[in-house]
Amino acid sequence: MDHNSENMAKLAIRALDDKKGIDVRVIDISEVSVIADYFIIASGTNAHQVQALADNVEEQLGKAGYTPRQIEGYGSASWVLLDYNDIIVHVFTNDSRSFYDLERIWRDGKMVDTDQFRDAKPQA
Repeated sequence: MDHNSENMAKLAIRALDDKKGIDVRVIDISEVSVIADYFIIASGTNAHQVQALADNVEEQLGKAGYTPRQIEGYGSASWVLLDYNDIIVHVFTNDSRSFYDLERIWRDGKMVDTDQFRDAKPQA
């Protein structure tokens, strides 16, 4: 796991917190998958908040020089996926999050205490 993915995770979590993301979770998948180091999962109360959460993640990571490789689901806004290679941010409505249940699917990954990311300052 590299320092870059941790820095991106810190920025993404702060961006989600800034827009009142619900139940923000981090799963370290670095030892069970090659697709990314972290999955970051959050919920919004409705499609508009889901889009606002995704917009803020994109904006805050963009200010730090990170560009998403891919963004999916923004139009429907029930599940927006922001792929930054090292981290993948999933923003759901509550119903979609319950339906897809990524925390269960990726249970082989390690749940990480989000406070570990919130308490540390991102590197400039």
